[in-house]
Amino acid sequence: MSLIAQTTISFPTTAFPPLAVGFFGLGTGYLIWGPQELLGFPTRTRQVDLSNGLWGIWMPGFMQFVAGMYLFAALVIFHSIRTPALYTAALAFTAFGVHWFALGMGRALGADGRPNGYMCMAFFLIALLGTISFFGNHDSYVAGVFIGLMCVYVSEFLSSFGVPNAERVLGAFRILTGLLLIYLTFAVVLDFANGYTLPT
Repeated sequence: MSLIAQTTISFPTTAFPPLAVGFFGLGTGYLIWGPQELLGFPTRTRQVDLSNGLWGIWMPGFMQFVAGMYLFAALVIFHSIRTPALYTAALAFTAFGVHWFALGMGRALGADGRPNGYMCMAFFLIALLGTISFFGNHDSYVAGVFIGLMCVYVSEFLSSFGVPNAERVLGAFRILTGLLLIYLTFAVVLDFANGYTLPT
């Protein structure tokens, strides 16, 4: 009878999940798209849509996707992260990152925005899931981000189908949520790198 040798590789638990990467990426995307939607400036043209689309692909798209994939790998494959709430963060960063690839490319290529309305239903539910999960883990600031996301998707649903002033409301919710995300970026970096105890 042959014996199969098994090698177990163990990775140390990390105290530094890449949360700031995802927070900063989405926050930047929201602070680019939000003011344009709220104020109507710059006026949407082919060139403005191309620029916003490229920013959407790379900042909220790529940065959230990288953060989500890292978290999933650390949780599931390498076991170097053991905080259960970060499973919710991994799902959210990955899903929202891929969704921003689609939003950014759609804007850059001049695609019809109406199908985004139907997308909003699924992403509203992910935001609701994140709200429940992070409130359940006593993390009200991150839960607040997910509440902001729910507001974004309700207003984006309405905006996608041309409801008057819905795009302006969408822009306002993106700006408010984006500012909270930038705060969380500062808080996470300063807590991890400088030993601060800012609430996150």
